[in-house]
Amino acid sequence: MTGLVDRLQRRLAAPLPGHDRFLELSGYKRPDLERARALDPPPRESAVLALLYPKEEIPHLLLMVRPTYDGVHSGQIAFPGGKREPEDLDLRHTALREFQEETGAATEEVRLLGSLSPVYIPPSRMLVTPYVGFAPSIGPWRPDPAEVARLLEVPLSLVLRENILKRRSQFIQLMGREVEIPYYDLLGEVVWGATAMMIAELRELLHGDAEFGE
Repeated sequence: MTGLVDRLQRRLAAPLPGHDRFLELSGYKRPDLERARALDPPPRESAVLALLYPKEEIPHLLLMVRPTYDGVHSGQIAFPGGKREPEDLDLRHTALREFQEETGAATEEVRLLGSLSPVYIPPSRMLVTPYVGFAPSIGPWRPDPAEVARLLEVPLSLVLRENILKRRSQFIQLMGREVEIPYYDLLGEVVWGATAMMIAELRELLHGDAEFGE
């Protein structure tokens, strides 16, 4: 797994593929980042952590299911993360702090490899920077029940399979109507929206590594 991590770190330092290919499947456009940054008031900054780690010597990616609540992200699948607080030195600190708060796992061994393209989320007015990290070991998990309904430990080989990309009808608050959207079927869960965009870009960076092909 060391070779994969090193290659991924190099790819994250190069120009990123972005989200255009995935958004072409969606049938709707999100505000571009420059326009989002120019909003008044400006969007709130936040960060998430897409963590790669071995479980029984098999590479995994961690996701979480949000609890059901009265809010726009109720019950959704996401990477651990949240908004930047005044005491955070930078967004890297935000990603690590939120990961530890939500999963309960220590982050001392987490190596941050770089960041994916930021994603603006209009319903919550969040500008999210996704960081990618690797930990040679992680846990034990002690998820915060106020933030996490349950954790999803997804084998990386499953994340890279082509047949997990599917479509379904979904109500889009931004458009005020139902549209057909692309989503990833991971362990029977529907992963769509901003998290699916992040996964799509990560998949583009990881494809080509025969070790994790179908």
